[in-house]
Amino acid sequence: MGWLWAIIVGFVLGLIAKAILPGKQQIPLWLTTVFGILGSLLGNAVAGWIGVEETRGIDWTRHLLQLVFAVAVVGVGDMLWVRLKGGRRTV
Repeated sequence: MGWLWAIIVGFVLGLIAKAILPGKQQIPLWLTTVFGILGSLLGNAVAGWIGVEETRGIDWTRHLLQLVFAVAVVGVGDMLWVRLKGGRRTV
């Protein structure tokens, strides 16, 4: 069940990250999900390092860190995807 939850959270975070980033991202949906999962994992790791991994109630700091890292990973991943595909970035 943990993997299913990671995929769902990664999908949602990836879509939110794509909505936050300016312009049109050219990465496919499956890669958006993978980048969202990576952002979520990085956000969880940083939350653990700063001591806010588990709190009472809703972990707003952890969720914010997950979103910030998902935006960063989707942004960098999109640039790399465009570069690997040899295409031009569309605005």
